[in-house]
Amino acid sequence: MRVHAASTPVPDDARGAAIALGNFDGVHMGHQAVIASARAAAEALGAPVGVSVFEPHPRRVFQPDLPPFRLQTSAQRARALVALGIDHLYEIAFSAELAHLSDEEFAHDVLQRRLGARHVSVGADFRFGRARMGDAGALTRFGARMGFSTDAVAPVSRGMEKLSSTAIRAAITDGDVGAAAMLLSRPWAIEGEVQRGFQRGRAIGVPTANLNLRDYVRPKLGIYAVRIDIGDSIWRPGVASVGVNPTVGALPAPILEAHIFDFDGDLYGRMIEVQMIAFQRAEAKFESMEAMARQIETDSAQARALLSAYP
Repeated sequence: MRVHAASTPVPDDARGAAIALGNFDGVHMGHQAVIASARAAAEALGAPVGVSVFEPHPRRVFQPDLPPFRLQTSAQRARALVALGIDHLYEIAFSAELAHLSDEEFAHDVLQRRLGARHVSVGADFRFGRARMGDAGALTRFGARMGFSTDAVAPVSRGMEKLSSTAIRAAITDGDVGAAAMLLSRPWAIEGEVQRGFQRGRAIGVPTANLNLRDYVRPKLGIYAVRIDIGDSIWRPGVASVGVNPTVGALPAPILEAHIFDFDGDLYGRMIEVQMIAFQRAEAKFESMEAMARQIETDSAQARALLSAYP
């Protein structure tokens, strides 16, 4: 997959794709339906298939003080798109200037002139242009004049509920990472660089790899059965805590501390990815380090059992 950064022109040989347009935070099953529509159009047109995303996420421009909400980093999103066989990933620089464009100006300046799109697929509730003035009907009218076909894809539902990034965030904040995985079609994962901590876990025989949560939506604080990729595409079983570690003095913000079973190695400075497989219990404060160590043994045994049954 070729990635076309927002700061660079799209080369001629990357123009003319059938694209799926949106934020695609999570690349969940609803997003995958929009991408499937673009793929079908690409096959009919004999064109490459692309995905066009906004960077940064529009929420960060309109609501800069909003609490963390992302389901993925841009790198994770790109890998999810690679797995779907996308040919091109086009980034659109989202700014106050872009947000001020009318719907027609956006269609002309971005879809026609920058991308040379031959087809555009969006979700049926997609809105664009100044004050969200444009909808799928407007996009269809503009496309007829500007040389691209369009498709508005109906929402994917789970029971009576629309499948959305908002629903997935709600599941994660409730600790229901199993439900989040079903909606995403893969386990929800946190990726980051391993930070040096206080090494208290190592002192009790449970060394951890610590990650800052950065702009990720905050999961329910507590203990999780996890799988960890340390950069070699091998998912190793482990147990993780997401929290402020109240037993040894509360941290100013939650962090993820992941212990990899049967592993001994230096991971400081490494990029790792932690899949959140199952929530085990809420964060708790213990009377002593000894009491906490005993509970960690119990948590680890439970995590091993949960992961041994995980497909």
